[in-house]
Amino acid sequence: MNDIFTFLLGLCFYTLIILLPGLGAMALLHYLLSLPMQRRDRARFFLDLIETALQRGQAVEPAMLSAAECRDQAMGVRFYLLATHLEEGDRLGEALRKTPRFLPPQINAMLQAGEKLGDLKKVLPACREVLRTAPDTVRSTMHYMVAILLIFAPIAIWLISLLMIFVMPKFKDVAAGMGGPVWPITQFVFNIAPKLVLFEVVLFILLTILTVIYIGGPGVVRWFQFRSVPIVDWITWRIPWKQKKLLRSFSAMLAVLLDGGVPEAEAVRLAGESTANEICRRRAQRVVAALAEGQKLDDAVRAFDDTGEFHWRLTNAVQVHTGFLDALRGWHEALDAKAFQQEETATHALTSGLVILNGVVVGLIATGMFGILIAILKGVLAAT
Repeated sequence: MNDIFTFLLGLCFYTLIILLPGLGAMALLHYLLSLPMQRRDRARFFLDLIETALQRGQAVEPAMLSAAECRDQAMGVRFYLLATHLEEGDRLGEALRKTPRFLPPQINAMLQAGEKLGDLKKVLPACREVLRTAPDTVRSTMHYMVAILLIFAPIAIWLISLLMIFVMPKFKDVAAGMGGPVWPITQFVFNIAPKLVLFEVVLFILLTILTVIYIGGPGVVRWFQFRSVPIVDWITWRIPWKQKKLLRSFSAMLAVLLDGGVPEAEAVRLAGESTANEICRRRAQRVVAALAEGQKLDDAVRAFDDTGEFHWRLTNAVQVHTGFLDALRGWHEALDAKAFQQEETATHALTSGLVILNGVVVGLIATGMFGILIAILKGVLAAT
């Protein structure tokens, strides 16, 4: 009877102390990691609302107010804040400027450019291209990396600190008392144990920062952005797959504006604004300056793309009479494919590298502990 009571008590303890908090932490982590996808889904639904209203021949603002009356919680609080500005008489572009965190910055800028163009429907294809998601393998790998390493790093910090403070000194004293020889690698592990703890702490901090940036999205990233020193935009432009996505966004928006009859200089300026990236804006200004000097558009865009591929693609697009967007569609899809490939490769390499590094840390600790045990055994055998 006592054994059954003890078993039930242990089961209750395990459930309340370990299982339920663990399940709660996993549920919270799943919810947080799903926030970026929820933001994309809201943006897609918002674009669907605009497209539906335009197809029916309705004004966009009344359609948004009508949708807000449904009180659908899936659209989030910022949608109803946007509806409040529309109800006060603001146009869509002005309301979007007052609620900058409702949509991704590029979508926000593209819709404002479409309103200036006078035809929102023309910019919707470019907006949808920006909202293309990474393949499931990339997202699942990123989530796996965040979940596993964020959980492993604090545990590793605690275990290594515990071994270094309480266990290793005792074992060292016993081995020294036995007179057993200690392996050089064991001594090496003793010496670098504080560095291993520091490594795990730095790793945990970096992973936490990356997780906050991933979950928070552009709204969090903009906290570190300064107009005079656009460090975030500079880093974004230097990441290969991000650069390709920005180039695709600029090219798609430029094609839409040119097809809409917007003058070249104004189209380049608006396309640069639509990227929501200061580096792209400055490169677009160089293109505008080159146009002002009398260069052709396909030659002027060399100032935007260092590789020269944009110049070649635009030169061919000028000779096609089906429209810039249709002529450049194949290139946009190729940019997407290359960006996804590079992102997936980098994600897998980073995940594998971090797992291997953590495995090396565990291996060093295990080797050091076994070295002490062997030294103690040798000391006992020598004494007998």
